[in-house]
Amino acid sequence: FKLTNAAGTTIAERLLDTENASAEITAGELSAALGHWHTFQQFLLLGIEHILLGFDHLCFLVALLLVATNLASVIKIVTSFTIAHSITLALAAFDKVTLSPSVVEPMIAVSIVYVGLENIWRHGKEIEGRWLLTFAFGLIHGFGFAGVLKELNIGAGGSGVAIPLVSFNLGVEIGQLAVAALVWPL
Repeated sequence: FKLTNAAGTTIAERLLDTENASAEITAGELSAALGHWHTFQQFLLLGIEHILLGFDHLCFLVALLLVATNLASVIKIVTSFTIAHSITLALAAFDKVTLSPSVVEPMIAVSIVYVGLENIWRHGKEIEGRWLLTFAFGLIHGFGFAGVLKELNIGAGGSGVAIPLVSFNLGVEIGQLAVAALVWPL
């Protein structure tokens, strides 16, 4: 099996036989074959899709914004979440810190439940310093985002991490800002 780019350069080559009837190509090899711009676009769209179809992240974001009473609060909440999940997403993507999905996924659920209950306890009143709580929970959500990239073998076999990481994260932000722009005015 041979994968070449448009110029005819070999990107990946695998020997297939009766014992090895399939081949696996890493994201880095595919990135090289398709080009960096294509990779950027694909991961940008994946990030947007992850937010818009990630009902856990949507619930968390909506619950956070329900009690924000002014634009400054919205900016603090969104920015703190962005910074926090960007930190852990990068740390996980570069294999500096890892957490098992069996730990991360329940913690994401706890963050959603906690924010929802806090909204109820406070009777919908804005919560002072909510951006700090958002930052803490954003660290956990970053590990959830990293799980998506890990499933795609980003960084495996020495493949590039930077373009998928930056474009996925940017896609998450675009999706998040779109949701915030729609939800907060309501």
